[in-house]
Formats: sequence, C-alpha cells, structure tokens
Amino acid sequence: MKPVLTAEEMRAVDAATMELGIPGIVLMENAAHRVMEVLERRFSPLNEHRIVVICGKGNNGGDGLAIARQLFTRFQPKSLDVVLAADPAELRGDAAANLAMLRACGCALSHEITAAMATASLVVDALLGTGLNGPVRGKALDVIRQMNTAFPLAKVVAVDVPSGIGSDSGQLVGESVRADFTVTFTAWKVAHALSPACYAMGQTALGAIGSPARLMQSCLLQVTGREDFRPLFLPRPKDSNKGTFGHVLVIAGSRGRTGAAAMCGAAVLRAGAGLATVATAESALAQVALYAPELMTDALHETLTGAIADQDIPLGKKSVLAIGPGLGTEAPTVDLVRRMFRECEVPMVVDADALNALAGTDWHAGKHIRVLTPHPGEMSRLTVKSIAEVQADRIRCASTLARERSVVLLLKGDRTLIALPDGRVWINPTGSPAMATGGTGDVLTGLIAGMLAQFPSQPELAVAAAAYLHGRAGELGAVKLTEQSFLAADLLTFLPNAIHDLYD
Repeated sequence: MKPVLTAEEMRAVDAATMELGIPGIVLMENAAHRVMEVLERRFSPLNEHRIVVICGKGNNGGDGLAIARQLFTRFQPKSLDVVLAADPAELRGDAAANLAMLRACGCALSHEITAAMATASLVVDALLGTGLNGPVRGKALDVIRQMNTAFPLAKVVAVDVPSGIGSDSGQLVGESVRADFTVTFTAWKVAHALSPACYAMGQTALGAIGSPARLMQSCLLQVTGREDFRPLFLPRPKDSNKGTFGHVLVIAGSRGRTGAAAMCGAAVLRAGAGLATVATAESALAQVALYAPELMTDALHETLTGAIADQDIPLGKKSVLAIGPGLGTEAPTVDLVRRMFRECEVPMVVDADALNALAGTDWHAGKHIRVLTPHPGEMSRLTVKSIAEVQADRIRCASTLARERSVVLLLKGDRTLIALPDGRVWINPTGSPAMATGGTGDVLTGLIAGMLAQFPSQPELAVAAAAYLHGRAGELGAVKLTEQSFLAADLLTFLPNAIHDLYD
C-alpha cells in the first residue's frame, strides 16, 4: 500500500524531516532535482527548448525558482523566462533564499506573462501548491487562465499539483491549470489519488526528496497496488480439495431478477471459493441453475409476487453469506435481511436491496464481520445525506460510517474506497467506464464473498483484492470489447487475466 497524505499531513512530514536535521532548503533543492529528472527524461535535449517557469510566493514557488536556477546554470535553453507572480518582498524563508540564489546567477525575472513568451515549448507551473481550501481568485486566477491560453505550443509540467487543485476531497472546486505532467514529492496527495482531481494531473511521477518512510507509517489513507495481493494467489497446496477454500451461501434474486443471483454465485466460484450455493425464490430457481451448472441451489419460500419470504435459512457449514442482489424490497424480504444481519455468525457481504433494508434502522455489526458495498445512492440512504453530500467528501463519509457501525465499507464509484472500522481508508485505483452497466455490482459481491471464504484470517485484504481484481478485469475487458459493448458477465471472463496481471 502506498501512503496518501492530506495537505496537513504533508506539512507535518516536512516539519518532522527538518527536525531530523535535513534543512528545508535541501528538501526544496531535492524537489527541483526530481522535476529536472522528469524534464530530462521527457524533453531532452533541454537546450533546444524555450521554457517559461511560473512561480508563486510560497514553497511551491520556491521549488520553481530552484528549478529555474538549475535550468539556467546546467542547460542554458534557447530561452528561459522566469515569471514571479508575486511581490518579491512577500517571499519568506527557503523561497526567498532560492530567489536570492537565482538572482546571484544572473537570471532575469519578469512579473507578468507577456506575448513574447507565446512561443514557449515547455511551461513549468509552480504557482500554487496543495494547501488550497477553495477556488482560486484574484491575480492567481488570472495567471492560471493565462497558463491555459498563452502557450499554444507548450507542454505544461506542474510542480506537486497543477495550480488551482488543492482540495483534500479530490474534488475540483474551481479553475486549474491543465497539466500534461505532474511531479509530486514524498507521497501521493489526496488530489493525485481521488477522482476527478486525479485526471487533471496528466502523467504523474512521484519522487523522494529526503523524508524517511517511517514518518508516513501512521497514515490512514493509502492506495492499493497489485503487489499487495500477490501473496493471496500463490500456488495452492497439492492436497487441496473443495472444502479447503470455503462454501459461500448467496441469498439473492426474486421472480424476474434471476440474473443478479446467478452472476453473484458464479463470481463466488470464479474468485476461487470451493463451493457456492444460491438460495433464491422457488420460482426463480430453474433459471439460476441454468446459468452455471457448478452452482448448487436452494429453493426458498416466496411471496405471491415472487420475492423471498422471511424464513429460517440454516447456514450449516457455510463459511460466508452474501445477500442482496436482486432481492427487492418487499416487507418480508426486508425482515429477513435485518434478522440475518443481526444473527448471522459468519462473515456477511451486504449489497443492493439488502442495504436498502438496513437504511433507516439502528444497525451495527457488533463483533461480526460485515462488508457493505453501497453505491452513492445507497450510501445516501444509509447516511441520510444527499448524493451530492456523499460525493463531495467521499473519504470522510465512508470512514465515518465504517467506524460508527464497525463495518468494512466499500463506497463504489470511480476510485472505490475501502473504509475499515479502525479509521483506515484504502483507495482502489482500478476500474473503467465500461463497468457502468447493470450487474457489475452483483459480480463484485460474489468476488468479495469468494475471497473472504478463502482467506478468513485476512478479511480486509481479501475484500480489497476483490475490488482491485474487479476493476482490473473491467479495464482489460474494455480494451478487448470496447467500453460500450462490455457486459457485467464479461468481468468473469477477464478475471483470470486480472489475476495473471498481478505478476506481469
């Protein structure tokens, strides 16, 4: 897992680094070196370029001044214009020191972007950093707009983040620089990891500047990666049997909603569980059984309209319960869900209409493992917030509910969040617009249940692995089938490729 820092956490890491004896001016110089490495790698030879470096008054601007000095003294580009979009008297500390060093080298500065700079082939954006709490206004906004319009021939390389992006929510709260590349330092920031801000970065590079990794070990926000899940997919013992990898019970479906139950059950098996039983309304049973012959089925009593009625459902030796896809919201079904949630002793994955059954009640997982997988609409009902409120601060919303109700919570969407009861939040980086089609959530529920059945001692990692592979299968399938033609069941076809991809 890779740490993701808020602006406040990043300031604390920088301060702790300096307390260890590494001066801020050294951190700034190292940041400049990391940017120079990207510039050299992407745009060599730099002496053939016309370059504009635009600096603000803060530490981000100080990084820009150090970059300008290195360009001036090491590469001597065709032209180098350094724009300080602030009164020099406003610079403090290390930024002021870098300004003095740049002047000592004989490099001239401007205070405005001029028409003569329009032929630039490279622009370095060092105007504003990550500490913004709202939209940019005033002169800084004018400079951002100029950066987006005044350099028609240039590639834009942003220092830390494109200017105008600073929100710790990952939202775009105003106008920002349109960057082709972004170079950030020490760790990813929230804006690099969450949608939609992450898509405003262009290609992103991360560079170390001297802060020890141990300073970030307590970070609550992290991004998952394929290396985290490789240990779950090592070769199985030679004496394995179907009982080794768990038996999942899926309670899902109703008359006319058999696909959800069938795909969920099939996903359990494709994830690697040894056995899967789908329990559904008696009138839906035959269609579920036709979908995948490997599935076992149980017929449940149903209402006159074909919904599952409230009844005793013995778990026997089942190791995981998945409930919700295709259930509907009739009162007897709702009663069944609420009772199973309270009483079920095995880990339980709760999705779709089962989430709606919990909404508005005083539910709590207690000592049991409960995994909830809401999309923003279902999250809205669970939290009694509007969808807009949920989406405006996804991390806080997911983390709060997970901690208050002692559940593992997957807030689905672009960059799905996995919020844990102890306050940690993992960001899943995989997924594709191709997955915006009915049934993909049902498949995810099955994958999570199948992973939990195999790895009961590592439930949190199993859940995160399911989310990662679900999204990666969608990415791989979209390449092959196009985003438009992709179907939910295609996730099961491309899941083996996603697992192979963990090692490629």
